[in-house]
Amino acid sequence: MKKSVSVLVVILAFVVGLWAKDSAIVLQWPQDKPAIKLAFGKFQQVGSLAGQSTYVCDVVVENLTDKLVPRASFTVYGNDRNNVRIGDGLLLVSDLGPQQRVKARLQFTSVGVPASLTLSAKKDMLAAPGAKTIPLRVLSVPPGAQLKVDGQDVGSTPVMVKLTVGSHNLELTKEGYAQGSTPLEVTPDELPGGSITVELGGLSRDTIELRDGVVLLGDVLSMSLTSVVIRVDGKEQTLDRNQVKKMMLVERQVTLQPAITQPAPSVQSQPNHWR
Repeated sequence: MKKSVSVLVVILAFVVGLWAKDSAIVLQWPQDKPAIKLAFGKFQQVGSLAGQSTYVCDVVVENLTDKLVPRASFTVYGNDRNNVRIGDGLLLVSDLGPQQRVKARLQFTSVGVPASLTLSAKKDMLAAPGAKTIPLRVLSVPPGAQLKVDGQDVGSTPVMVKLTVGSHNLELTKEGYAQGSTPLEVTPDELPGGSITVELGGLSRDTIELRDGVVLLGDVLSMSLTSVVIRVDGKEQTLDRNQVKKMMLVERQVTLQPAITQPAPSVQSQPNHWR
């Protein structure tokens, strides 16, 4: 099962000045018979790492109909001046009542300042939710991450979840690792038995996963054909090679300093006394 199944059939694009001080970005969806109105506020940069910047934006979502919208899900894409996609964000709203307005927060990650936005949504998003759910196994690297689906805790990975048809957002957290998140699209024709694996970044220590499921975090000191030595919380442990199922080693920055040489002692010349 792929991480995202492209059954996004309504695409609305518009070019805007994202950081205009006093103007809001307003969009109605769908165009032919508007049911939802979205007003995007000012995008504010909140962080930057490895060439990627993170922005947040308050979005006012309004239900223009007289019916309950159980779930609204939009994917916001950012494009550069050549219409090349450089970023994205997922906007989710649940239980939007008739004529109700709610404020949601959009988090947007981009490798540059977008020149345009593209908004995508499922054509049948406003349809009444069906009873059909699709079982999905969620794994993480490393295992043992806490999983949230659409903001709700569902357990520790690996874990089996049942997802309704539509768009979902998966968030995984584990101490010592950067938070991982990914959008996921579940289609009506999805077959059960699929799985998705999310790799968490920001490793601060080496990871050794043993065959009995135990995960050790520390510093790998040495490896041989028969053993692995790892230091965990200041204590060294020697593991039999056959105990180890998988190892993940972080990149170590080694700074080479020039050799220190002692200056040659200076020789002071003595005056010659000629007689």
